[in-house]
Amino acid sequence: MSDVAFIDDDDLLRAANVQALMLAGLTVTGYGSALAALEEIGADFPGIVVSDVRMPGVDGLELFRRLRRIDPDLPVILITGHGDIAMAVDAMREGAYDFLAKPYANDRLLTSVRHALDRRRLVLENRDLKRSVEAASEDMPLLGATPVMARMRQMLRQIADADVDVLVEGETGSGKEVVANALHRWSRRASRPFVAVNCGALPETVIESELFGYEAGAFTGALKKRVGRIEHANGGTLFLDEIEAMSPALQVKLLRVLEAREIAPLGTNETRRVDIRVVAASKVDLPALVRQGAFREDLYYRLHVAGVRIPALRERRADVPLLFGHFLARAAERFNRPPPELDAAVRKHLAEHDWPGNVRELVHYAERVALGLVDDLREDLGAPGDPTDGTLPERVDRFEAGEIRAALETNQGDIQATVAALGIPRKTFYDKLRRHGIDQSAYRPTRQTAR
Repeated sequence: MSDVAFIDDDDLLRAANVQALMLAGLTVTGYGSALAALEEIGADFPGIVVSDVRMPGVDGLELFRRLRRIDPDLPVILITGHGDIAMAVDAMREGAYDFLAKPYANDRLLTSVRHALDRRRLVLENRDLKRSVEAASEDMPLLGATPVMARMRQMLRQIADADVDVLVEGETGSGKEVVANALHRWSRRASRPFVAVNCGALPETVIESELFGYEAGAFTGALKKRVGRIEHANGGTLFLDEIEAMSPALQVKLLRVLEAREIAPLGTNETRRVDIRVVAASKVDLPALVRQGAFREDLYYRLHVAGVRIPALRERRADVPLLFGHFLARAAERFNRPPPELDAAVRKHLAEHDWPGNVRELVHYAERVALGLVDDLREDLGAPGDPTDGTLPERVDRFEAGEIRAALETNQGDIQATVAALGIPRKTFYDKLRRHGIDQSAYRPTRQTAR
């Protein structure tokens, strides 16, 4: 397909301009009339149009208006004589991309054409992205067109109704809770509860009572009976995130639940049958923990009846534009503003960044782009450039902001944990957030997106 459709009824001028553009490395098709061009230019024409204004029959202005009806985003450059400049200015108010007054230098034509092609390329890429996002079904929470994602979705469909316990492994932010929820939604248990527990976020003194529940009077402060998460998940799915954080004593009790499908709440010797499917998730190498004696081997194999590994985002780079488009549209709707057009800097970052925070990091990036905070992304995304740039106070501020963002990311936006990790008072922490313009809520995990 051509980069440029060049329309002029003057054969010599048309041939000279076509040759000049081709010598610059462009693919050009010349047309002797507007009607001939209209027969071949459709809504997804990949290039741009350059047309003389003064032509018999359908002139350049009428051609421009007809092209606007076909595709309002198609760049049209008009070539005018001296007496037509006012007419060309009016056409630009209607949406024409540019006009060139005769006589013009070849460099002026080439510059305008290259800029128009850049704009056209961005428009078409944004359209493709939007179509891909719209084509993604809401029943397909694990977006991605790469073969590795297609295979993973197929595997999840196969084991969803097998009613076996599943171990999901993947890096932080890769989407482990999304996988667990997909297994639940695609199974016969979909109408029953999906109960998620983050084993790493609950203190060891609390997690046992959270999981197993307790009877009134079981311990000081237990004023009434509490149903535990395991029992609450009866008939449904229990998702245990960060299973590697579970203490050895609790691992023994969980193993009994998996083997006998029964629980004994604190404060009673009574056992209760539970019908649950357990999906456990880990962001570390569990076999290595087993070898070190930090995780029970029998529990590992009991959980690993079926195993699912989620690929890191850097392993499926081709999915980044689709995911980003989905998250950008969702963020724009949430912030009540139209999705912005993607400029070259954003596209370059999407293509070249390694995404160590995986899908969660991509979600945060989409939210910042939706809010128009692209200018701050160099610091936000850990690419500060030369650390010696700027004055000493500026370099110190940049380092401090980076450390705060890293701590928030590591602790998933949890303020108490972040303050403890940084070793500063809470008031000082909030003061620094305001000074650096950091939104701590952007680092909290988004349910159903990136657990």
